[in-house]
Amino acid sequence: MKYYHLFLVKHGMIQSMSRKWNCLDNSPIENFFGRMKVEMWYNQECKYKNSTKLIKGIQDYIKYYNEDRIVLKLKSSPIEYRTRMLKTI
Repeated sequence: MKYYHLFLVKHGMIQSMSRKWNCLDNSPIENFFGRMKVEMWYNQECKYKNSTKLIKGIQDYIKYYNEDRIVLKLKSSPIEYRTRMLKTI
């Protein structure tokens, strides 16, 4: 949609498109957004009185998700797992 594309360009955003007919391209980020909404948004909306507080909340959640939150499948945080795997290369 041309209007949408121009809006993105005007605001310095880059449009991301997955490969055609491959819904799995979006799977990891959809999983992340789902978890973020459950863990920081649902039933807590009133904590974010304005966009500044919401942006700060999202930034804090991303830091928590990557550095502190234990992923059972990985048995560590994503950063710990990545660091451990890089040492084995």
